[in-house]
Amino acid sequence: MQIFQVDAFTSQPFAGNPAAVCLLPELRSDRWLQQVAQEMNLSETAFLVPQADGFNLRWFTPTVEVDLCGHATLASAHVLWSEGVLPEDCPARFHTRSGLLTATRQGSWIQLDFPLTPVDSAMIPPDLPVMLGIPMPSAVIYGGKTRFDYLLAVESATIVQQMIPDFAALQSLPVRGIIVTSRADCPDYDFVSRFFAPRAGINEDPVTGSAHCALAPFWGDRLGKSELVGYQASARGGVVRARVQGDRVLLAGQAVTVLRGELLA
Repeated sequence: MQIFQVDAFTSQPFAGNPAAVCLLPELRSDRWLQQVAQEMNLSETAFLVPQADGFNLRWFTPTVEVDLCGHATLASAHVLWSEGVLPEDCPARFHTRSGLLTATRQGSWIQLDFPLTPVDSAMIPPDLPVMLGIPMPSAVIYGGKTRFDYLLAVESATIVQQMIPDFAALQSLPVRGIIVTSRADCPDYDFVSRFFAPRAGINEDPVTGSAHCALAPFWGDRLGKSELVGYQASARGGVVRARVQGDRVLLAGQAVTVLRGELLA
């Protein structure tokens, strides 16, 4: 069984978000999939099984299976094309817990067709800014919730970049994760963000494609734009291009393979 490690949402190795991609001839037990993900110890391990009209795709963190993952889907498409499993001009079709997802090549970029995730205004826990390490709760200018996560918008990119969260405290929250975002402070990007998901076994995710399914419509409405560029300001950093198209979001990123191997267990 072939297994790969791919850095997604970056054109450079050792940046972006690393994902493991495992090509399976047939689906294995949930327990085995979870054990492999724990062994890889990356934010996501993707498992691909061929089927008549595409691939069955599942995503696991080191501790849980998740419903939607952008960077491991991008990594999976990259592997299928770079390893010759699919011709480069053939779209990748993935059957997942979030329905059919597709990926297409656009030069050196890969575009994913994902479901839009609306953000609704909501009462956030009053101590959430403190948990996140936001020094002044008044710096939070918006609080909302998607079907997966809390989303907080803050006054400046500096606040986003300088937060030092209390991950033990965040683990108690009844959501997949917490998105913190602001308008960008440089002309290359429209917004910046960070994503924390200790409840799912990931303290900070380096680049989170699925979070941009909410960030794109959120910032698109506020900036009056349907095409945006986001920068996820983690230590590794990564760039996501996003275009809102009805109830879908087209996410684009680059990827590079950093490891090829054979899974023996």
